Amino acid sequence: MALVNAYATLADVKRNLSITDSVDDALLELCITSASRAIDNMTERTFFQTTATRVFIPDDSFFCPIDDLYTLTTLKTADDADQEYDITWGVKDRQLEPLNGTINGTEWPYTGIRAVGDYLFPTVGPEATVQVTGVFGWPSVPTAIEQATILQAARYFKRSDSPMGVAGFDAMGVVRLSNVDPDIYTLLEPYKKVRMY
Repeated sequence: MALVNAYATLADVKRNLSITDSVDDALLELCITSASRAIDNMTERTFFQTTATRVFIPDDSFFCPIDDLYTLTTLKTADDADQEYDITWGVKDRQLEPLNGTINGTEWPYTGIRAVGDYLFPTVGPEATVQVTGVFGWPSVPTAIEQATILQAARYFKRSDSPMGVAGFDAMGVVRLSNVDPDIYTLLEPYKKVRMY
């Protein structure tokens, strides 16, 4: 099994587990892939890059939240609810945010577009009137995401040593595994998508 859009390498996870042979490589790759997708689910975002065309619903006439975007190729809007994206915006018409692609000094993808020129975002009820084509994802996988993937993949790999979630016994009785490793939670917390309702 080849790793696809994984946030850690096989070598990194093997080093973490002090494994020097290749007997369990297939299982480890499965654990790395599963850990990477679990992190996508926990943070509600993906850190790998993919070229795509996606549509979005603007918050108002001036701002449209988007999926994590690394590079914008084209921005189009529909002038009504017919879903014909026939208005192409120029560079001077929009502003990508966060400004400069950083938050607190950390390289971050763009998560929103602000109307600053000749056009406004059409708001036709709950209609997706904004179309974005570009490279979605992050500039690179953040170090914290890589570390969380290594820890989670190792946890999945060692899971067979704790059947039914029982890690062992102590003076108080059964010791059970927690649902989420607190170190992994701490690493992922700053990257969780914040939703405004």
